[in-house]
Amino acid sequence: MKTVAKWEEIPDFEDEEEEANFWLEHELDAKLMAGSVHEPDSRESTTITLRFDPRMLSRIKRIARTRFLNYQSMMKQWLAERLEDEIRKQ
Repeated sequence: MKTVAKWEEIPDFEDEEEEANFWLEHELDAKLMAGSVHEPDSRESTTITLRFDPRMLSRIKRIARTRFLNYQSMMKQWLAERLEDEIRKQ
């Protein structure tokens, strides 16, 4: 089993089968795994104000309710996911 020590060592996969075959022969280094865990700290949190169209906010809240989530938490999750996507594109 080969150990992946850097994120850059993971190739872009054409499909899920190629990815599955890669992970059959590779594993993530424990330090890499530990370093990727983000534990939020309430001291890191900053309050901001956003203005939304009332209909948009209503739709967001409705989606959150169907997922049994707080709408603000769901929005933070969406933003975090999008931020990761943008960073990967760079």
